[in-house]
Amino acid sequence: MTQKSPILRAVDAELVGKLTELVARASAAILAVAPDALDTRLKADRTPVTAADEAADAVICEGLARLLPGIAVVSEERPAGAQAPGETFAIVDPLDGTKEFVAGLGEYTINIAVVTEGRPIAGFIAAPALGLVFRGVEGRGAERLALRGSAEPVAIRCRKNPAGSLAAAVSRSHLDAATSAFLDRLAVSERIACGSALKFCKIAEGAADLYPRLSPTSEWDTAAGHAIVAAAGGLVTTPSGDDWRSPAPSNSIRRSNAVERIIG
Repeated sequence: MTQKSPILRAVDAELVGKLTELVARASAAILAVAPDALDTRLKADRTPVTAADEAADAVICEGLARLLPGIAVVSEERPAGAQAPGETFAIVDPLDGTKEFVAGLGEYTINIAVVTEGRPIAGFIAAPALGLVFRGVEGRGAERLALRGSAEPVAIRCRKNPAGSLAAAVSRSHLDAATSAFLDRLAVSERIACGSALKFCKIAEGAADLYPRLSPTSEWDTAAGHAIVAAAGGLVTTPSGDDWRSPAPSNSIRRSNAVERIIG
């Protein structure tokens, strides 16, 4: 992937602004759903879904159809085969961290990524309860900005490997024995537990050094964060250190082993 890529050129400042507005509108759709109207239920895969997930999904998919015409959208809340992705596609989790959202925690996000040739090249993560948006485009850096208001975006960057111990972002809901063992082998002095794609944001803004995910997850959970971490100077690798490549697109994309880390 180079700056000459047509899709990368298309993700210009105007489109970045419009996609940022889109995650802000999806955030408003989530916050507009009253707690007694969540209609929480389990999907076939035994994961929860609410009316807020569906409201955000409707806003995002309508917006992407306008902003990225002709590019398929893969969303967690859309039936498999709704659109057949090509080499370039958008991937969406309209409400990542539904368990945290239902529990009343603020650690949930909205994730949108543009993927081409197996690489997430642009990512947008909104954290409605925190009032923040994180965004990044390959080769152009990453930023954090307020979800509301007119404050200027703040450039963010992964920090360099510290000389001593490391801080690791870990899943609040999915920390497994393999990941704990992996962390025990490293000089990790701090574990920062949080839900959703916020773990990627912690790395991108320099608050954590790595995020190991050794249990199965899905591409809509990780692609936006992957793009933002990479834009902030970090790496997303396999446990052996190879660059991570997105699998062939489908509506059941799985990413089984990945380690998000900074450049040493």
